[in-house]
Amino acid sequence: MSDLSPANAAALAHVTGVARAAAPAARERLRDVPDAAELIGLIRAHGRVTLNFHPDRIATGGLTVAEALAADGRYRSQYETGISNGSRSAFLGGDRDGWELSLFGAAYHGDGVLSAERPKYGALNLGGYADGAAPRFGSCHVRLRPEVNDRCTFTFHDSHLGPADIGTMAAFEPLLAGYVEDGRSLSVVRDLPGAGFDPTAVGRVLDDYLEAQVHGVVDLAIDAEAIVADPCFQGTPTEAALAKAAADAGIELVWHTGFILSPSDMDDEFRGPEAPPFAAAVCARYGAERFDAELVGRAAQSLVRTPESWADFGPELEVLQLIKYLWHTLVAFGRPYERNA
Repeated sequence: MSDLSPANAAALAHVTGVARAAAPAARERLRDVPDAAELIGLIRAHGRVTLNFHPDRIATGGLTVAEALAADGRYRSQYETGISNGSRSAFLGGDRDGWELSLFGAAYHGDGVLSAERPKYGALNLGGYADGAAPRFGSCHVRLRPEVNDRCTFTFHDSHLGPADIGTMAAFEPLLAGYVEDGRSLSVVRDLPGAGFDPTAVGRVLDDYLEAQVHGVVDLAIDAEAIVADPCFQGTPTEAALAKAAADAGIELVWHTGFILSPSDMDDEFRGPEAPPFAAAVCARYGAERFDAELVGRAAQSLVRTPESWADFGPELEVLQLIKYLWHTLVAFGRPYERNA
């Protein structure tokens, strides 16, 4: 297990304290779940946090995320990489910084706290989904070992919303209460001990995830079971980098079924009327009839390297949002990836 810095330990202690104060009310909310304590034990022992990421995005320093993983086997926070697949506000004084100030009781706002100490964001994959618990944030994911659960804090739904139900493995009752009240199935929790990896069992989760914040260093060789990737990256430099990262860490590189979609199959109402013509333009730019995670990544890289070439679609931040919408649409509606489909 990773050593925790004083800031890491303080963040965990703060959230545990808040959750313990809410535990009596949470147990009342769970009065119709007589095996709640057993279920929490199963989650602690067998639940896996997944860290979804886009492997081909360019991080601070010019390496892609996959190349950075291959370089030293460390999974870094958005404060270190400069990349966010959600809110681009992971800097001192930004929105993410403010949310963390509240959630973690100012644990990361003391003198001398480093960016490297900030938490890494993922989600608890109780459904065992092959595309990870929160594919909204990336086509690939690192599947962590259950031992990491004890240094995670959790929020039921995204932390930027300021959710009421928060906790840790030492005080999980509010989270389980929120999960039950949201109508989630407890059978997936009861089935956790025998769950395996099914590459076709994608969850397509864009919003309703149980967010996890991992405190301390994430070292693939110690903390991870596998890297799970989209098959559209097979045969690319991204695959080579992910394969090196996995091999160096002594873990598996496995593949889920992936997503691919034609612009003509997009829904104008899902992410707005601008998204389908933008998808068609991206496909035309790269000589493709359909788009997948790799093609979306090429557009994202091009926006970083030559933002002026995208000026016809609006300011850089607006184009970045359109690129994100393409990925969201793939998750929601994409069919299983087939090469040359």
